[in-house]
Amino acid sequence: MAIANYFYNSTLRKYVALFGTYFNQLKIQRVDNNNVLKQDMIVPISYAPFQKILARVTQDPAFLKGVAINLPRMSFEMTNMAYDPERKVAPTRKLRKTDVDVDGGNRRYVYAGVPYNLDFSLYIMAKYNEDAVKLLEQILPFFNPEFTSTVRLIDGLEPMDIPLILNDVSFEDLYEGDFEERRSVLYTLNFTMKGWFFGPERDKATIKFVDVRYATDTVANTSFEEFYSVSPGMTANNTPTTDRALSIDYSLIEFDDNWDYAEVTANTAPS
Repeated sequence: MAIANYFYNSTLRKYVALFGTYFNQLKIQRVDNNNVLKQDMIVPISYAPFQKILARVTQDPAFLKGVAINLPRMSFEMTNMAYDPERKVAPTRKLRKTDVDVDGGNRRYVYAGVPYNLDFSLYIMAKYNEDAVKLLEQILPFFNPEFTSTVRLIDGLEPMDIPLILNDVSFEDLYEGDFEERRSVLYTLNFTMKGWFFGPERDKATIKFVDVRYATDTVANTSFEEFYSVSPGMTANNTPTTDRALSIDYSLIEFDDNWDYAEVTANTAPS
């Protein structure tokens, strides 16, 4: 038996897209000895292991084919997912959504998310080390050691802060073999994204009326001595009011209307 009916929040897809968006407009500029700009290019980025990119490069080092992969280039991949117990919250905590079920006046909500750390690796591949360093220096100043973005993960929920932490940077020169072999410089940046995963959407009716009855004694059949009730108050002109006599029926007032608390305290039970 399945643990839940089908649902899909596409959260993981959003995390991958968010990571790629951070680096999809980086560019390099090349100048001559007179400091005159000769080339200005945006470095392409794709979701793939660096071995796949380098394999396509080394298969045609002389660029004799009609299509070839030019360096510099960037790629990234998600390498690991791990539960984060330090960010655990009460599983019964509810996050209210902003949309309302008009038919029944219910409130939609989801339970608090489950914290997971998502590990990503970003690869910077270049033929010249200077090109790779130009890209690297456009990234490092923004991570101290984290960069936080506010993201709306699920429609109807408030946006959440998603930190991206830079863990380490490593360098590798892939030039091996004879002089005919093409050289590739590789920088690897390892990140951790603090993400959340949410369950299915649920509905719950909105409480619009509270009736409290007080008694001094706790013996069965004891008469109540004081009565207190509270409900939303709003006039027919959509003006909030605390006078229940001036308010329309509370069942007609929606959560997002302009209302106030209409309270009644009495020594006899309200009619």
